[in-house]
Amino acid sequence: MIDHVSVGVSDLDRSARFYEAALAPLGLSRLVTRPATVGFGKTYPEFWINLRAGMERVAPENGVHICFRARAIADVDAFHAAALQAGGRSDGAPGLRPHDRVKYYAAFITDPDGNRIEAVTFPGDAG
Repeated sequence: MIDHVSVGVSDLDRSARFYEAALAPLGLSRLVTRPATVGFGKTYPEFWINLRAGMERVAPENGVHICFRARAIADVDAFHAAALQAGGRSDGAPGLRPHDRVKYYAAFITDPDGNRIEAVTFPGDAG
């Protein structure tokens, strides 16, 4: 349904380093680098960061929320750890989040500009 998604960032180099580290455990890498944009994906750019000169940090509880699918719980954990190490802020530690409709395991990070980024997997009943 959606071909690609992008978020604005205030510092392209800093954000590219952040997303390279955070997305690597999910199997995504930097595929395209242009003067004002960087694209990440597995085989083609599905997630873009775009330089927005003068952009202010996104206020808490505002802005974008993007969720990336992980293959396994360990990948969600690795995403969270890598994102923290790269300068992100935890917005929800890795853990099981049972809801009435579906059970899922996720972690939430706020990137250096305040964009909310999630990694999620859906473990089976034994998972």
